[in-house]
Amino acid sequence: MYFHEGRRLSFDAGGESGFDEYVSDPANPVPYRPRPVPPTYPGPEWKVWLVEDQRFVDHRPDVLSWQTEPLGADVRVAGDIAAEIFASTSGTDSDWVVKLIDVYPEDAPDDAETKTKMGGFQLIVADEILRARFRNGFERAEAVPAGKVVRYAIDLHTAAHAFRKGHRIMVQVQSTWFPVYDRNPQKFVPNIFEAHAADYVKATQRIYHAGQSASAIVLPVVK
Repeated sequence: MYFHEGRRLSFDAGGESGFDEYVSDPANPVPYRPRPVPPTYPGPEWKVWLVEDQRFVDHRPDVLSWQTEPLGADVRVAGDIAAEIFASTSGTDSDWVVKLIDVYPEDAPDDAETKTKMGGFQLIVADEILRARFRNGFERAEAVPAGKVVRYAIDLHTAAHAFRKGHRIMVQVQSTWFPVYDRNPQKFVPNIFEAHAADYVKATQRIYHAGQSASAIVLPVVK
């Protein structure tokens, strides 16, 4: 499924031009749970955060979302899910977080057992983070060429899920996921754990959806 202008997601190939962008600020990272965030681990919240409603970040200017129209029929996936992202950064290092999400209809009935309001709920189906310095392998860290479009293959692992008729398929991309993952300075340093305060810089992130640089999510659709 390809990213399109207007934050659309569809099985049609990407357009001839275009990108979406956001500014990633390490001083204001995207949280993994709604603030105030309790201790990450241990705690009862740790067991359930991956099924929390993602609308708490969907409105942020440093999170991009693309979604389909309401599905006319069920879309079932089973197997390996991957993202192929064409992106650039004004920095020299970056994190890329990709989340595949099932968006419930606004009139979806509430969950009687948990008393969760499910109308418009955004449920993570698959997710992963890639630190750009390791885009070519974990043996050696490499700086990212600033301003250059780079292809990133991100393994979202194996899942089996049915996106029901009337639901939407969404993909979210962001560059921080704190504090589950430590902040990337976004300026290449040999060891981020020894980065200084001045190394943490804002970066303009662009996700492309054009021609040979058409970002997409690869789904193992079951007929």
